[in-house]
Amino acid sequence: MDNPVKQDLLGRRSLLMGGLAAAGGTAICAGAALAQQATHGGGHQMAAQTSGDMAAPVPAMGHGAMMTVGDVDSSVNGFDPTDMLTDWDTGTVSVLPDGRTLRTFEMTAQDRDIEIAPGITFPAWTYNGRVPGPALRAKEGERLRIVFRNYASHPHSIHFHGIHAARMDGVPGAGMVDPGDEFVYEFDAKPFGCHLYHCHAMPLRRHIHKGMYGAFVIDPDPERHPDHVDVARSRLLGTAENAGWQELVMVMNAFDTNFDAENEFYAVNTVAHAFMKRPIRIVKGKPVRIYLVNVIEFDPINSFHLHANFFDYYDQGTTLTPTLKTVDLITQCQAQRGILEFTFAEHEPGLYMFHPHQTEFTELGWVGMFDVVEALA
Repeated sequence: MDNPVKQDLLGRRSLLMGGLAAAGGTAICAGAALAQQATHGGGHQMAAQTSGDMAAPVPAMGHGAMMTVGDVDSSVNGFDPTDMLTDWDTGTVSVLPDGRTLRTFEMTAQDRDIEIAPGITFPAWTYNGRVPGPALRAKEGERLRIVFRNYASHPHSIHFHGIHAARMDGVPGAGMVDPGDEFVYEFDAKPFGCHLYHCHAMPLRRHIHKGMYGAFVIDPDPERHPDHVDVARSRLLGTAENAGWQELVMVMNAFDTNFDAENEFYAVNTVAHAFMKRPIRIVKGKPVRIYLVNVIEFDPINSFHLHANFFDYYDQGTTLTPTLKTVDLITQCQAQRGILEFTFAEHEPGLYMFHPHQTEFTELGWVGMFDVVEALA
């Protein structure tokens, strides 16, 4: 059944008026955003931290700040939006008889209830038990093999945005997988860029909206790009040049909790307001690269706006020179994606906001902060 767990959820425009989001007590209401943490310790290179349950409001955010109340337990949910920022799935590597690299990924489809805001449960269809699915990453020219098993209650597939044979397309008649069955997708990793994958079963909007999507990044092979070898090496995971970047994968998504074809919650990496409550740690002296993917359903466009800074943008990520330079806002339709590059090297430490410039999306959960620091402890 596709019925929401809470039948009395209000529409998104009612939520904007400050009404209750569920009888369980979660509210979209005026709330205090977290202030910058006074001391920093431990964790990943960019591990987001909080400064406690009773932190002071962020300046200029205290009056009328629309925030969910409470926290989502990531251990129960089975995934953490902060961990998803840097949690690349690189599969397992072997060598083919011709000497080429074979990279193999294991993927499953599962029905799973997930918590998208405190007290709000959504009946999702997932890849590997999470929404978005794992962020797959490979190198240009490798042979990719994706073993897909369907443990869910509906037929599903994986359609990859890339170049491949028709029989590997993940559409009805070519790679559709019934419950209990499996299919092996195999193709070469090309072109390099920031891509995505999603289910292509019908009705298409239902399968995408329910959570069957994820980021799919192919790094450029520097040897194939002698005119831009330094840039290509900076994008290739595992190189010294790439280690100098702070890389994040952000999947912009949304959820229609009462199934009226309008979204009630918006987010990056699924959990509303996750990065307002736990700002993303950024070291000011190191450049930032974001792999940004838009998969919202029921809204024609989404966007990304960075406060107090500008970035270069590589639409689709398929070029090694920017398609837009020195911008602070880009828009994406569904399935559009790209790479953002910027730095805070000349900024003072502090909290810097990012959000879409559809203000309704911002107030309903798609907004966050970069916590820019001099160095990690």
